[in-house]
Amino acid sequence: MNLMKKIYALIAFVGISTATFAQKTLLHCGTLIDGIGKTPRSQVTVIVEKNRIVGIENGYLSPQTGSPQTGSPQTGSPQTGSPQAGDNVIDLKTKTVMPGLIDMHVHIENETSRDQFARRIGQTTADVAYDAQRHAYVTLMAGFTTVRDMGGSGVNIALRNAINQGKVTGPRIFTAGKTIATTGGHGDPSNGIRADLSLPAEATNGVINSEEEARQAVRQRYKDGADWIKITATGGVLSIAKNGRAPQFTDDELRGIISTANDYSFKVAAHAHGAEGMKRALRAGVTTIEHGTFMDDKAIALFKEKGAYLVPTIIAGKSTADSAKIMGYYHPFVAKKALETGDFIQATFSKAYKAGVKIAFGTDAGVFGHGKNAKEFEYMTEAGMPMMEALQAATIVAADVLGMKDQLGSVEKGKLADLVAVEGDPLKDPKLMMNVSFVMKEGVVYKQK
Repeated sequence: MNLMKKIYALIAFVGISTATFAQKTLLHCGTLIDGIGKTPRSQVTVIVEKNRIVGIENGYLSPQTGSPQTGSPQTGSPQTGSPQAGDNVIDLKTKTVMPGLIDMHVHIENETSRDQFARRIGQTTADVAYDAQRHAYVTLMAGFTTVRDMGGSGVNIALRNAINQGKVTGPRIFTAGKTIATTGGHGDPSNGIRADLSLPAEATNGVINSEEEARQAVRQRYKDGADWIKITATGGVLSIAKNGRAPQFTDDELRGIISTANDYSFKVAAHAHGAEGMKRALRAGVTTIEHGTFMDDKAIALFKEKGAYLVPTIIAGKSTADSAKIMGYYHPFVAKKALETGDFIQATFSKAYKAGVKIAFGTDAGVFGHGKNAKEFEYMTEAGMPMMEALQAATIVAADVLGMKDQLGSVEKGKLADLVAVEGDPLKDPKLMMNVSFVMKEGVVYKQK
């Protein structure tokens, strides 16, 4: 029996796990964008133990000695979390490492297709669940370790739980459960269905038409286990209805939603394309406005006064406009609205950003194919936002909106070990974000190439 076999035999005899020989993972990062600094750092070792970051040190630390490898500079010395013999080393020296990305607007249950309306009518809950699991996996592999799901059938809540319990592989999910809408409004699941057909009551429990019903809907979301409240403050693009801009809640209804949400410690996200509905939602006290396509100067002023965030979803506007050009892809009502929205959404984002509106990264994934979320970075930078700020919108800013800034959004000691990497410099070429080559979520490596 050689020496190592004797050691392992001794360990087994006294009941100590062999895992203690590799307690930490050392990430040798060629470049580190930490989510909080204004400039990247070069040649850094991020030390991960279990699911947490326990150290960030200059230089490439050697697990044998706890010191930098030859030729690698170090300005500080390791404290707690110092490397030990047997620690795992991951070589990311040619890559740019960043915090795990956060998408603040996805629909994890669904994905665009020519037959999407027929699928929505015909799919069972089990069908939706299997699709959602696939979408979740693709999203994580694209580098998005956390998402905020902005409305579905309720499968989104079950999927969140399954991921948290380790049954399914996917990003960390914060979900609104079912959207709250008004009769015939964007988010009414009966839109486009014949009047003599009906949906079960549970499918329409988010459709409200009074302040009291608004309060009931928020309470139902609490009972269901949602993390956020999502409302459709205006018409939308993909609903089978003529008007995509008109306001769809009264001030009384909004008051019922916001005050009850506050009672239950919910934040509220408002889908809004048109300016009037957007302004009503902002005055009522929503945390985020989704899309914001046709905002006006008064809406911009309200954003700044209330401290609300815009989640721009530029890629959704552009993607739906592209799909609308394919004959028969959408209902005629939808195609018309998609083409109109696609013409405005990027310019509106640019105007809002330059005016000082706070921005949190979001895409509306599902409206386009899941896994393509990072295309949004290209559109944001085209519209004038520096890439470093765009990355922060998808990391530390988004984490702050989620109330998770102490756990997520930056590479700092004590935070959850969510890290992603790309080859090259995304600050110079945002397109590189479409090819994430390394994904770690809570210390577990899900992708490495």
